[in-house]
Amino acid sequence: MVVTNVTMVSGFLLLGFSDNWDLQILYALLFLVMYLLGLAGNFIIITITTLDPQLQSPMYYFLKHLSLLDLSSLSVTVPQSIHSSLTGNGYISYDQCVLQVFFFVSLACAEVAILTVMSYDRYVAICLPLHYEVIMGPRKCRWTVKAVWISGGIPGTLYTATTFSMRFCRAKIIHQFFCDVPQLLKLSCSNDYLRVIGVIAFIAAVAFVCFMAITLSYVQIFSTVLRMPSAEGRSKVFSTCLPHLFVFLFFMFTSACAYLNPALDSPTGLDLVLSIFYTLIPPILNPIIYSLRNEAMKGALRKLLLSRKFTGQKIIFILL
Repeated sequence: MVVTNVTMVSGFLLLGFSDNWDLQILYALLFLVMYLLGLAGNFIIITITTLDPQLQSPMYYFLKHLSLLDLSSLSVTVPQSIHSSLTGNGYISYDQCVLQVFFFVSLACAEVAILTVMSYDRYVAICLPLHYEVIMGPRKCRWTVKAVWISGGIPGTLYTATTFSMRFCRAKIIHQFFCDVPQLLKLSCSNDYLRVIGVIAFIAAVAFVCFMAITLSYVQIFSTVLRMPSAEGRSKVFSTCLPHLFVFLFFMFTSACAYLNPALDSPTGLDLVLSIFYTLIPPILNPIIYSLRNEAMKGALRKLLLSRKFTGQKIIFILL
């Protein structure tokens, strides 16, 4: 990898995973495959939840926005990493790094918020079914989604503003494949990072509140489900709720391991693997676990693929 004199310029150097050219190409190909899988899966969910009239309930409305967040999150970090590996130059400009931190943190916080909303939606649907249409009306759902996107932008702005108000005294070398805040903190001077720690504490507190809200929702859901006389009904509810709970716990656990551990000067392979877990794996897993365990989603996908309109468009495209 080409090493730029980053001490004399305003940008940063992303070291990525390896200095070996062959390994860089391998990583670029792996990231490209994962990126395309994530884009395709989330785009399919967005498409079928928009076009299929049977998938217009609040649950699928929130799922569509979760896929939008995942698709956007993948696009913030992965293309830059692929470009760096293919060109052998990990340089990223100061402005690009600022934008990457802002969008990554904003989208991550918004994802925690939408997962919390989805757990509440399942709680109301299962525990308060007679009041579901009133509590989760279309207008309330639209306002909730707007609040989710705004709630991501607020911590993203605070995080970015405090991070880049620091003075960077050391060589601007980041031992990651993207501008990761824990790695940026170790480049700061003296106690400049204390403001960032305060913002991290605030975000951690909000994330803990979301975690408790989801926990309480699922305690109520599972206690209600276990009282159901029908085994088929219990199986249906578990198949809907358990994937959601798994995604949330996986995302929160890997993120906490990465951001609550001190940033080392020479990160271990485990640190780099953890960064993949919370940046790439959840956006790729979400479409798989929500579609494979959901008969309505699979039916809508089959209907879309086999519809005359889709087939006709495909034939016209091939002829052109």
